[in-house]
Amino acid sequence: MRNAPTILHLDMDAFYASAEQAAKPSLRGKAVVVGGLGPRGVVATASYEARVFGVHSAMPMAQARRLAPNAAYLVPRFGLYREVSEQVMGLLRGLSPLVEPLSLDEAFVDLEAGGVAWDAESARLVGVKLRADIRTVTGLTGSVGLAASKMLAKIASEEAKPDGLVLIEPGTERAMLGPMSVRTLPGVGPATGDHLRRAGITTVEELAEAGEDELVRLLGKAHGHALYAMALARDERPVVAEREAKSVSVEDTYDVDIHDRTRVGMEVQRLADRCVQRLRGAGLSGRTIVLKVRRYDFSTLTRSETLRGPTDDPAVVREAAARLLDSVDTTGGVRLLGVGVSGLADYTQEDLFAQAHVGAAESVAQEQPETVGAVVSDEPAGEEPAVAERHWRAGHDVRHAEYGHGWVQGSGLGRVTVRFETPDSEPGRVRTFRTDDPNLEPVDPLPLVARRPEAAGAGASGAEETGPEVGVAGSSGGAGECSAGREGSEGGTEESSAVRDGASSGTGGPAARAAGSVAVPAGSGVGGAGVADGVDSEGAGPGGQASSVPARRPKSWSGSGGRGATSRP
Repeated sequence: MRNAPTILHLDMDAFYASAEQAAKPSLRGKAVVVGGLGPRGVVATASYEARVFGVHSAMPMAQARRLAPNAAYLVPRFGLYREVSEQVMGLLRGLSPLVEPLSLDEAFVDLEAGGVAWDAESARLVGVKLRADIRTVTGLTGSVGLAASKMLAKIASEEAKPDGLVLIEPGTERAMLGPMSVRTLPGVGPATGDHLRRAGITTVEELAEAGEDELVRLLGKAHGHALYAMALARDERPVVAEREAKSVSVEDTYDVDIHDRTRVGMEVQRLADRCVQRLRGAGLSGRTIVLKVRRYDFSTLTRSETLRGPTDDPAVVREAAARLLDSVDTTGGVRLLGVGVSGLADYTQEDLFAQAHVGAAESVAQEQPETVGAVVSDEPAGEEPAVAERHWRAGHDVRHAEYGHGWVQGSGLGRVTVRFETPDSEPGRVRTFRTDDPNLEPVDPLPLVARRPEAAGAGASGAEETGPEVGVAGSSGGAGECSAGREGSEGGTEESSAVRDGASSGTGGPAARAAGSVAVPAGSGVGGAGVADGVDSEGAGPGGQASSVPARRPKSWSGSGGRGATSRP
C-alpha cells in the first residue's frame, strides 16, 4: 500500500434526486424520490430531505410512499444523468489518466499517476478544488475521500457525506477503522454482519482480534482471508482505468404477471430492440444472446445462444431471443423479462450467417426467491419514448408552444399537468392540458448550469468562496463537517404516476413557499388532482408536508485517528 493518500474516491450526493432538484426550482429543499413508480417499483435515490422520513435506496416504492406521502415521486431521466456524469468524469480525467468509474456518479482516481498529488497536503488541495469545480460545472455536490487505498478512500467518502471531504492519513488507518461497524467494510452485508454478530464480532477491531483462522472457520477460506486483510486496512488493488463492459442488457418487471404467450413474445421482441439500441449507442456488438425469465413463483430461468460472430443487427438478436423463448415454459405467468448481449466487441461483424448458433442453446435454471432489496441497473427497464404514445412520464421534460419549457407533474384521465420552469428560473406556474394537445411535445433536458467557457477553470476561486469542509483522519489540524449517509444503487423501473402539487409558486408569500411540498397520492390522476385538490393554473394550492434536513454535524477526529465527539444542532 502506498505511503501517501493519493487515491481519491468521488461519490456524488443523492445524484439522481439532486439532479432533479437542480433542474426543478419548485422541488429544491423538498423531499424527492426517484425510481420505479409502479406497485413493484423500487427507490433508486432519495434526496436527503426524503431520507429524514426513513426513505432509502432499494426500498420498495410502496413503503416509501407510506413513509413520505408528500414527497415528489419521479421516474429517472437517464439522458440528463448521463450528461452530468460525463461532465464529472471529464473533470476527473483532467486529474489523471487512471480513472475507474464504478457507476454514473462514482469513481476512483489515482492522483499520483496524474502527477497532481504526492503527499497529504497536495491531495487535499486537489480534492478541495475538484469539489468546487463540480459545483461550478454541474450545480451539484459530491463527497470526496482520500486515502492510500481504494477501500479506505471509499470509506472516507462515505464518512464525508453529504458535500464534504475526508482524508485518511497513512499510519492512522487501523485506529480509524477499529471502532467502526463491520458493516463498514466492503462485502459485509446484512447476512454476514448477523453471522459475525452472533459470534460476538461487531466492530472492525474485534474482527482483527478474532484472527484469520477464526474468520476462515466462520466464513470460509476466501471470504475469511479477504475480510481479515480488510480489518488490517490492507488493500493493494490498483485503480483500473475505464473498466470494459462485459454485457449489455435490459429488463422489465411487470405490475401484473403476464400469462398470454403472444404478449410474452412481443415483450421479448421489444426488449431485444431496446438492447440493440443500447449496444449500438456504446459502439459495441456481441455474439452471445441471453434471455432472462422470472416466473410467477420467483424462479429465474436464463437461456443463452452463441452466434458465429458478433452482431448488432436487431433482427438477429430478435430471432435468437425468440428461439430461446421457445425453450421456456411460461405457464403460470411471467413477472420479469430481460434480454442481454455478452461476448462484446468494439466492432460489428458483418456476417450474413451470424444467426447460425454454435451448438444447442445453453440453459441455466436458478430456483431462487426474489431479493427484497432488488439490485437494479443504472438504466431502468421499460423506458419508452414519450412521443410514441403521447404517454407523459412524471418528471420528464416538455415544451409548449405558448408557455415554453416545463416538466410533467403527472398525467391521468386524459389530462397532463405541467409545471413551467427551468433550472435558472423561479418556481414556475402549473397548467393542465389534454394529453393529445398538439402544442405540447417532449424535449431533451436543459443543462443544469448554463455553460460558460471558463466554468471548468473556476475551481480555485470557487473553493475560497464556498469554504469547503475538510475532515482529516488522524490529523489534529483538520476538522470537517460531515454527515453519515450512504448512496445506494441507482436504478429502478419506470411507470407513470400522477403528481399532485401542494407547493406554493410565485403567487404565494414566503411562509407559503417555505411550507409547500409536492404530494403524490398513489394511483391518482393529475386530471382529478388538479381540480379536486385545489391546484389552480397558477399552482398556488395549499401547502403540503414540509421537510428539512438537519444541519450537518461537525466532526473531528483525534490524532490517534479515532472519531471525536459529535453533535447535531
